[in-house]
This record gives sequence, structure tokens and C-alpha cells, in this order.
Amino acid sequence: MQKSKHVRNDIEEAKTSTVEETSELPTDKAAERKMENPLLLSPQLSASSRMKLLCKSMKPSNKDAAKTEAKNRAQEKKNRLSLLLKKSELHPNPTHLDTFDKLTNDSSESPEEIKKWGESFDKLISQKAGMDTFTRFLKSEFSEENIEFWLACEDFKKTKDPGQLSHKAKEIYKTFIEKNAPKEVNLDFNTKECANQNISCPTINSFDAAQTKIYTLMEQDSYPRFLRSNLYLDLLNGRPLGYSALRRRSRSFTFNEFKDAQPDFAIWL
Repeated sequence: MQKSKHVRNDIEEAKTSTVEETSELPTDKAAERKMENPLLLSPQLSASSRMKLLCKSMKPSNKDAAKTEAKNRAQEKKNRLSLLLKKSELHPNPTHLDTFDKLTNDSSESPEEIKKWGESFDKLISQKAGMDTFTRFLKSEFSEENIEFWLACEDFKKTKDPGQLSHKAKEIYKTFIEKNAPKEVNLDFNTKECANQNISCPTINSFDAAQTKIYTLMEQDSYPRFLRSNLYLDLLNGRPLGYSALRRRSRSFTFNEFKDAQPDFAIWL
């Protein structure tokens, strides 16, 4: 009984001291202290009540974070729209195409002649303008070594001096045919081996098999893509070279890069 009395006395003294300490604090400080430690000053609260108090104490910081995030999103949209406005200045204007560093059709070929390039690969490369245009297309695909090899073979077959014939044969083999050549063309092993054997005693027909292989490759693979290319279609329709590609890139930029952007006029206020 005496022990329980002592315990009760100690509890009463602790409560009295806590009240006195709190009362000694200024009114604002005491209120602030209660707000800072609502859970510590309320041991009788249940777990659910403590959780509610904890959520309430966290709400202000969550609101601040939400406001900051919304502000950042608004600024990002503003930056993206500003970039879009700058990019729109690059859209081609039909009345001022010179602004876009255009390449005009400087060949003397008429639209009718250019149309004939689409009839056969032979008609394309039989004309200088057609050959130059096709070479330019191959360069855009990083496969210009094919047409260069074919032209080298054409020049080789026109050589009449035996000394020059041997020299040119070795140069063609080293440049286009041997393994890891600077401009190695796509030939099978047997065709390469045949060309290698022929250069020891070359004739004007030493590279016929290899030349035919590359001609067929260009005719069946590169030529159909050339006919579908913007380079050929622009020439065929009398447009400045590069016009179609520029128009497509502009539309792609507008609709693809900004397809998720939603108009938000509030960010400009």
C-alpha cells in the first residue's frame, strides 16, 4: 500500500511539473510545442487516431510538393511550346524556298527524260545526269562503292595499252575486291577468287563476272529504292531537291515530338 501511494505521488508530481513547465513558456511557444508533438502529448490516443494526426501533419508538405511539381510541369510545357514556335520558322514556304538552302534541278534533262529513268536501270545509268543522280543516292546510303566499281570496270574494258591494263587490274582488285579493301564490294568467294586469278594475266574481260554481280545487285536492290526516294520524286515533279524530306521532317517534329503536349493557356498568365 505504501509503495502504491509513493507511485501515485510520483505521477502527480510529474504531471504538476509538466503543467508548470508548459505554463512557464510563452503562450505562442506552448501552442507551438503542442503542435510539434501532438502524438507525444496524447499517449491515450489509439493507433488509428495517431495515424490520422500524422497524415494531417504531413499534408502541408505534400501540398507544397504538388505545387512545385505543377509549377515545373507548366514551365516545361512553356519551354517546349517556345521551342516549337522556333522550329516552325523552319517550315518551308512555297513562295520563299530559297531560304532553305534548296538544291534546284541543274541538269538539262526534261521531265520526260527524267521519267524514262524509271523505265529501266539501264536507261538511268546510260545518261550522265541519271548516273550522277543515282550516284548521289548511293552516297546517301553509303554504298557508292558499287557504282564506282562498275565505272572502274567500264573504264578498264576501254584500255588498249597492255601495261596500263595490268596496272589498272591490280588497282581495281586492291581497291574494290580483296579482303578489307578500302571500298570493298559485296561479292561471293568464288567471284573474288576468279578475279584474283585473272589479274596475273589480265584481259579486258577479267572483271566481267564481278561487274555483272554488282550490276545485278544495284538493279534489284538499290534501283527500286531510288525510284521511291525523295531525290528522284522531287526531280520527277519539278520540286527543289530535298523539299520532300524537309517537309516530312517538319511534320514529324510537330506531331511526334509534341503529341503528348496539351494546350495550357494558364501558364502564359
